[in-house]
Order: sequence, then C-alpha cells, then structure tokens
Amino acid sequence: MYAGNCLRRQWWQEVEIIVWGASTKLVVEDKSVQEKLLDLKAQGVKVRFCIACASNLNLIEEIESLGFELESMGPPLTEILKNNGKLLTI
Repeated sequence: MYAGNCLRRQWWQEVEIIVWGASTKLVVEDKSVQEKLLDLKAQGVKVRFCIACASNLNLIEEIESLGFELESMGPPLTEILKNNGKLLTI
C-alpha cells in the first residue's frame, strides 16, 4: 500500500520493490499478492526479483511468466546502501 501511495501522493518520485528469499515463493503461490504487485507495476512502481533467490527456489519461469524483472540484486542493493539511499525492509 505504501509503495502505491508514494507515487500517487508524490511523496517520492521513484519507488522500487525488490522481492527476494521466501517472498518470491509467496508471490508465485498467492494470486492476490501477484495482482497487487502487477497493479503497482502498472502504476509505475519498479518491481524486481532476485534471480539467485528465484533460481534457488526453482521459480524463474514462474516469475518471468508473470512479467516481472529478474536480476542479480546484490550489486544494486549494495549501491543503495553505500549511497545512503532510502530503504524500507519488510
């Protein structure tokens, strides 16, 4: 909910959700979560999945079939942290 409100209410110009670990499996198994993430993506929120996590869980094809980006998230997350970027984790 926060991610969508950030863009609609212009609290932030850019919002990104990074999905990794067991959350990847949740997205694949829960249609409600899929729909919410796809809706956020349609609103302009960037939604990316960690390819290493998806690979470890054998879920790459499922994530790709939903239309989400898969990439190595270690380097981008490290850059966010090194640059004192704003980061909210759940």
